[in-house]
Amino acid sequence: MIMMRHRQEDLMVRLTKIALIGSLSLLASSAWSQTDVGADHYGGLPWSVAAPQGAEWVLTCGFTPVTLEMSIYDRKHWANRLNRTGRGPQRGRLPGDNGSCTLTKTNGSGPVAIAVVKDGVARSAATLHSAKPITVNVF
Repeated sequence: MIMMRHRQEDLMVRLTKIALIGSLSLLASSAWSQTDVGADHYGGLPWSVAAPQGAEWVLTCGFTPVTLEMSIYDRKHWANRLNRTGRGPQRGRLPGDNGSCTLTKTNGSGPVAIAVVKDGVARSAATLHSAKPITVNVF
C-alpha cells in the first residue's frame, strides 16, 4: 500500500514537470514569432496625422511584434509599439502590415485626424476634443 502511494506521488510529480516544461516551451516559441524587418523599420502600412490648424497631438500605434536592426551592435531590437508626439500634420509608416493607432489631441485649436492605409483602403477617424481619443484598427 505504501509503495503504491509512493508511485502515485512520483507519477504526479513527473506529470507536473512535463506540464511545466510544455508550458515553458510554448512561451518560448511565441517569443520567437516576431517578424524580422531588419533595417527597413518603416516599410509597412502608411499612416498620416492631419491637424490643419496646428494642434498638438500624441500618436500611439500597437502592432504585431517585430525585430529591428537598430545598429551593428543591436541587430535584434524587439518592438511592438510606436509612440510619436507632434504638432500639425505628420506622416510615417509602421514596420509591419497591421496595427492599431490611437490619436489624442493634447493642445491647440482645430481638429486632429488619423488615417492608416492597408491594401489601398484608408481607415480614418477625427476628433475636435482632447477628451475623446480616436482609434483606427487595421488587422
